[in-house]
Amino acid sequence: MRTQVGIIGSGPSGLLLSQLLHLQGIESVVLERRSQQYVLGRIRAGVLEQGTVDMLSRAQVGERMDREGLTHDGFEFAFGDRRHRIDLQKYAGSTVTIYGQTEVTKDLMDARAAGNGQVVYEAQGVSIENLDTDTPKLRYKKNEKEHEVVCDFVAGCDGFRGVSRRSFPEDLLKTHERVYPFGWLGVLSDTKPVSHELIYVNHWRGFTLCSMRSPTRSRYYIQCAYDEDLEEWTDDRFWDELRSRLPHELAEGIEMGPSIEKSIAPLRSFVAEPMRFGRLFLAGDAAHIVPPTGAKGLNLAASDVHYLSEALIDFYQRGKTDRIERYSANCLRRVWKAERFSWWMTTILHKFPDQSTFDRGIQLAELDYLTGSEAAQASLAENYVGLPF
Repeated sequence: MRTQVGIIGSGPSGLLLSQLLHLQGIESVVLERRSQQYVLGRIRAGVLEQGTVDMLSRAQVGERMDREGLTHDGFEFAFGDRRHRIDLQKYAGSTVTIYGQTEVTKDLMDARAAGNGQVVYEAQGVSIENLDTDTPKLRYKKNEKEHEVVCDFVAGCDGFRGVSRRSFPEDLLKTHERVYPFGWLGVLSDTKPVSHELIYVNHWRGFTLCSMRSPTRSRYYIQCAYDEDLEEWTDDRFWDELRSRLPHELAEGIEMGPSIEKSIAPLRSFVAEPMRFGRLFLAGDAAHIVPPTGAKGLNLAASDVHYLSEALIDFYQRGKTDRIERYSANCLRRVWKAERFSWWMTTILHKFPDQSTFDRGIQLAELDYLTGSEAAQASLAENYVGLPF
């Protein structure tokens, strides 16, 4: 098989790149090692920056998002006996949209199917060859048969454990990592959210987040040990722990019900650089991971796709390579700023195992300063709604 761009991974970044290229007449083939049902079953974050919303609209997949997404122009911090709202519209002149990553993926899948896009699911043993030439190859096995895709460029959108980053020369790639000593226990339930906006809670028992997917579907998270046994967390135990960490009026307003999904996610910060080797590009989780506290994971993947799609369109339509050459630097400049913001949010909101009374005092002082300073709130809002591409 011959194509222009070979894409590994059918998550939002891979499908969005394929869709944007398709709209500009550029061919691509997407290889995914999992089934379509498995990809759609993954529950992920749902806070979209305005830049991501605009990209999805440009990709012609924004109709359902515009209809069903929830536009938020603020969120709350709760700590001690205090609640404070951060006004995103006032301080940053922008908003965020609550729309689940699963829904984004479904919309992109539907668009690629409508455009007769070539997406190969259950492509096993994908490997990348001939990276030192102008025609790299992707090899994979499907239904016990060997297949080959010859392409001009390869986009590695295959996540943290994918083959793309492992295909970089070891002496070229540098990685930077911080693993946090806790995780998030998340529950999805068909219950009315406790608030119409997100609430981030700093509590001495651990961090809590009150979120939602729709006016009738809630998503709640509590900080837990990263190696907790999920089987020990019954619904009753979860709701009791959640309510114990919330201010009284919020705890009283919680609508409880059976969980429809429950999982524990570890937290880490990770950056790989550079994000390009010859004609292989990394995008999304293949190149960087952020703790979810800053709501940047999907949005960083979208910004990578912005830079990569523009670079490839420039190459095919105008014969220019300067954006290809600058791809890694452009992405990493935004990546490191998002890493900093996500690390900072994680640091001020979570309970660390070795936290001293001094550390706790610093956290509360930081939150007190933040909620009392318009300059600090403006900085927070600017980062939360997303820095410009």
